[in-house]
Amino acid sequence: MTTAPPKARIDNLEALVAALPAGQRAGFERIFHLNVTSGEVVPPAAMYGWLSDQFGSVDAVRRQRIVKVTNKVILAGALFNELRARRPIEAPPGGDDLAATIEGSAGGPFCHPWERTPADVLGRIEGEHAVTASNVAKYDGWHAVVIFDEHDPLRFSAERVADYVDTAQRWAQVVHETDPEACYPFFLWNCLWRSGASILHGHAQMAVTKGMHYAQVEGWRQAALRYRAAHGADYFSDLVDVHRSLGLAMEHGSATILPSLTPFKEKETMIVGAHLDGDLKSALYRVLRAFVERLGVQSFNVGLYQPPLVEVAEDWAGFPHIFRIIDRGNLQSKTSDVGAMEFYAQSVVATDPFRVADALRDG
Repeated sequence: MTTAPPKARIDNLEALVAALPAGQRAGFERIFHLNVTSGEVVPPAAMYGWLSDQFGSVDAVRRQRIVKVTNKVILAGALFNELRARRPIEAPPGGDDLAATIEGSAGGPFCHPWERTPADVLGRIEGEHAVTASNVAKYDGWHAVVIFDEHDPLRFSAERVADYVDTAQRWAQVVHETDPEACYPFFLWNCLWRSGASILHGHAQMAVTKGMHYAQVEGWRQAALRYRAAHGADYFSDLVDVHRSLGLAMEHGSATILPSLTPFKEKETMIVGAHLDGDLKSALYRVLRAFVERLGVQSFNVGLYQPPLVEVAEDWAGFPHIFRIIDRGNLQSKTSDVGAMEFYAQSVVATDPFRVADALRDG
């Protein structure tokens, strides 16, 4: 009798890995450490009704399956427990009409960037759908805001997303031409207040730093070098292959979309490509559109890991362009989605990356 393959779910990851061919299983184990455990609870009878209403059954709470995945190369990890998605979360009364909130914020400085935002000393870079401004309170010496021509940050097209990225990259190039030591770029997009955005109007940001890349990007570079020295293989190619072997990779032209096995927060998805080309940018649009339309995401963060703009002393050979995208949770929630575990230990996640993959595949 043939045994049915394990269902593609994060709580079946141990069985999914065990079912892989030996070479693919070795690839997984080269990068990831996996531990599956149970957490047990002894609730009083007085709680039974509430637990059934909140979590579906008392038994679901009594014994909980927890999957711990750690990327041994970059030392990032996540603890998965889908039960946490059903926790009671306090939300403020009213104020849940997001469209009205966004519309009501129209008319601010970002709606009139040429008149009501400062320019950089190098002037402004204007795209088809965005224009740069100098950030008033800067992250770094070179730090720009990329202000969208669309006020609603959740209303975007593939053309617009590509233009936001291109406008930011053009600004970074002008910065480097003005200040040759500034060559390490970082693009970020914080959407709505849960993401850390202080202004509702659609906008992204770009910073360019000197001397060395930002710490997390440099950490990934050094980790990839150690991996190459230890295994004689490219870390990023192997990472894509592991996700692909588990059914967690979607090809998008020259780019590959990967719902992360070690998400920092909910639904984290990476997009990996050798170059910042049209495929990588349209893949970003595809992921964001799936987040908003099929996964109900309202607030998100996007970051772009990319090599320096010019050759530098350290080894960046083979380092790809990587978008990282995460959901920042319910806009009405009073509860932060990060706490001491995320800051000091390991991320705690409720969303199954296999379900994220399903939503992205549908698009």
